[in-house]
Order: sequence, then C-alpha cells, then structure tokens
Amino acid sequence: MLFIEYPKCTTCQKARKWLEEQGVAFEARHIKERPPTPEELKDWWGRSGLPLRKFFNTSGLKYKELALKDKLPGMSEEEQLALLATDGMLVKRPILVGDGFALVGFREAEWRTALSL
Repeated sequence: MLFIEYPKCTTCQKARKWLEEQGVAFEARHIKERPPTPEELKDWWGRSGLPLRKFFNTSGLKYKELALKDKLPGMSEEEQLALLATDGMLVKRPILVGDGFALVGFREAEWRTALSL
C-alpha cells in the first residue's frame, strides 16, 4: 500500500498514526519531494471514483495564488492532471493507494471500510 503524505500536515500525521495503530503495512512517500506524475494521478483518480477537483488542495496557498477556483472549470482533465503533477502542494493529502482503490483525504470510517478493518 502506498501512503502519500506531507509530513508537516497534521491530517497526514493523524492518518499515519491511525495506519500504524491498525497494523497496516505501507510505503510512505513525501509528496513535495516526489510529486505524483500525471499518469499516477490519472490512475488514482480512476480508482477513487471521485471528481478530479477533489484531488486539489483547495485550502493550500498555491491553489489560492494561482486562482484555481476560477481557472479549473475552464481546464480539460488532462490540463488539470498536468497541473497537479507540477507541485505536490497542489494535491490534497493524504492519499492512500491500495489494490483497486485510492482514498483522498483522511476520513477514518472510509479508510476502515476500504481496508476491511
């Protein structure tokens, strides 16, 4: 299982602690040091079943700096994926990727269900 995180993010810290407490084995990846590629994002988006906009960190400074709230509706999905891949700080986190699923953001009940815990 792949756990994409920004270690300074309190939600990521909470999710990591929860995974460890549940005894879930995972490989951690620092999103700023190793941002996801457009291909990875497209795969995770497909696994998640979420609208692509849910992959954007809407509370982040970069999102606001780039005025993406106004720009995203006019962008194609490919353009949005390429943009997300330019900077890990644009991506909502944490992301947990497993066989057949990708969870974006930490909601304990959703993670518990996906991991059959």
